[in-house]
Amino acid sequence: MENELVVELINKEDLSKYHIVDAPVDHSSDLRSKLQSALRLGNEFKSKTNIVFMTDDGPKRIETTVWSVTDKYMQIKAGVLLPLTSLIAIDY
Repeated sequence: MENELVVELINKEDLSKYHIVDAPVDHSSDLRSKLQSALRLGNEFKSKTNIVFMTDDGPKRIETTVWSVTDKYMQIKAGVLLPLTSLIAIDY
């Protein structure tokens, strides 16, 4: 990944097992253009994106398709929402 973060990859189906919290620094504004690209990649090309986000257990990573993005959340598989304030990095 671009920031060379080494974080545990988890299955997106296991997200409900984690308590998602805000990242120490809010990167949501900085990641907005990457989110829009990830959204397009997911919807037009069915490509997956690596998403790093913060949990109580530290940063975790999923590989998933971004289905939609609002001002506060990104939606992935099965209507699961991740708060934008929890995001640390995005890489395609």
